[in-house]
Amino acid sequence: MGTVAEQFIEVLRQAGVERVYGVVGDSLNPVVDAIRKTAGIEWVHVRNEEAGAFAAAAEAQVTGRLAVCAGSCGPGNTHLLQGLYDAHRSGAPVLALASHIAGAQIGTGFFQETHPDRQFVDCSGYCEMIGSAEQMPRVLRIAVQHAIGHSGVAVVVLPGDVADMPAAHGTGTHGFLTRQGTVRPPSDQVAQLATALNSAEKVMLFCGAGVRRAHEEVMSLAARTLAPVGHALRGKEWIQYDNPYDVGMSGLLGYGACYDAMQEADLVVLLGTDFPYDDFLPGKRTVQIDHDPAQLGRRTPLELAVHGDVSETLLAVLPQVARKTDRRYLDKMLSKHVKTLDNVVNAYTRDIEHHTPIHPEYVASVVDELAADDAVFTVDTGMCNVWAARYLTPNGRRRVIGSFKHGSMANALPHAIGAQFADRGRQVVSLSGDGGLGMLMGELLTARMYDLPVKIVVFNNSSLGMVKLEMLVDGLLDFGTDVAPVDYAAIAAAIGLGSVRVEKPTQVREALATAFAAPGPYLVDVVTDPDVLSMPPRITAKQVKGFALGAGKVVLTGGVGRMIDMARANLRNIPRP
Repeated sequence: MGTVAEQFIEVLRQAGVERVYGVVGDSLNPVVDAIRKTAGIEWVHVRNEEAGAFAAAAEAQVTGRLAVCAGSCGPGNTHLLQGLYDAHRSGAPVLALASHIAGAQIGTGFFQETHPDRQFVDCSGYCEMIGSAEQMPRVLRIAVQHAIGHSGVAVVVLPGDVADMPAAHGTGTHGFLTRQGTVRPPSDQVAQLATALNSAEKVMLFCGAGVRRAHEEVMSLAARTLAPVGHALRGKEWIQYDNPYDVGMSGLLGYGACYDAMQEADLVVLLGTDFPYDDFLPGKRTVQIDHDPAQLGRRTPLELAVHGDVSETLLAVLPQVARKTDRRYLDKMLSKHVKTLDNVVNAYTRDIEHHTPIHPEYVASVVDELAADDAVFTVDTGMCNVWAARYLTPNGRRRVIGSFKHGSMANALPHAIGAQFADRGRQVVSLSGDGGLGMLMGELLTARMYDLPVKIVVFNNSSLGMVKLEMLVDGLLDFGTDVAPVDYAAIAAAIGLGSVRVEKPTQVREALATAFAAPGPYLVDVVTDPDVLSMPPRITAKQVKGFALGAGKVVLTGGVGRMIDMARANLRNIPRP
């Protein structure tokens, strides 16, 4: 039957796992050796276990299947934590193997002793230790099913000596749940929802990641209720495309008329979103639809909570919704949306060929234009989130992955590695800040080692731009946010990556086109303006006063890119009497 470690890997293969991300060593060695001897699964050597957890999270989000990372005892485990927090909060089905010291030494203060069965509880939905061979394969299968069934992290703690024991039971075969059923709302909730929609004169729909696979149903409801449709950041890729009712995004990175549409509505319908910024919500006149009952009402008071998948709920309620005929509210918001975007077009188009350092918005707009129609974009936390939110154009096939709920720095490159391992033939573009890249720069070595064709676009402003903005709006001096300039293209070239440094805006398009056409990994190091910041659609008087103390900064109040063309088209399509 082999060892427990070999049985562990056999169970992972039964679950469809093709690789494990981690760093070899110590108590993890029996498991790594089992991978060596097992066909169909590979060990991916990352430079930091944190990056391995990020990579697993991205692979799981791109494929929808279980992905796995591992850390050896002590520091190997603790390095995993950051990436696992991101994976769990992003709803990525990830299994983490936290290897442990020998069972006889647990509790003695032994070398590298930690308590992984305690450490990982807060960033997982399941965390248990296998202390004997008799617990296998049952406990591992339970962990796998938790990760898949609850779309989150499951952690198995395995002492190294237990991994090396002979297996006590045969592995056998097992069919894992790989596709979940749908949640249909109770009929009385559907009736109440129909009543609320029919009673309101001005309905607004606000969408999160839960509208995935519900685009058609949301558009049907918007058409019937003449509702503006806005979105949170995680809803952008699923709802903004082919959307004649689009009014942009709300939140700290928001743009367009979304915030105003929400405040003016008689009824706001939250669709599959756990939007955390309650200051941007009206705090009243709100209905929420979600498949997770624990999320209902935890951000804002509700007039009605509806438990169900968005698509199933809308299919049930649409026959009961009367068709509205008064377009004044919708047309007003569409017009306001275009006006808001128009006001900032020149922010990234005026004198771009002469402005140095380069406008980061211009770089993002060219990336959007040149990238493949099914590209996967991974986005660093901070100002790169802003440029992605405002300049990347979704189409239903592109993906945008970031640490949108945990907000960790340095996620973009390791996320890109995981996404590229999931599909080597798909274009993967990492939008990296220089702060994030510097934090986990060792993963450039991983991309080079496996010849992964990731394209790394570095927004190099020698500054932590989002932190600078946070300080300015609080009336603080932006202290500690600027760093010495670094030539990341030279670093990439030194380790064998294709690279180019771009300091003039006239070089941007050619550099990106060359990178996207390159067969292997390629880094484009763009020197961008550190004084280009962004402002949310709503800012308090106190924040305005604070920001005034940071005079001389360039402030954007919206976003453009190809979205302005879509917004203008929507406006042109308004029926005229």
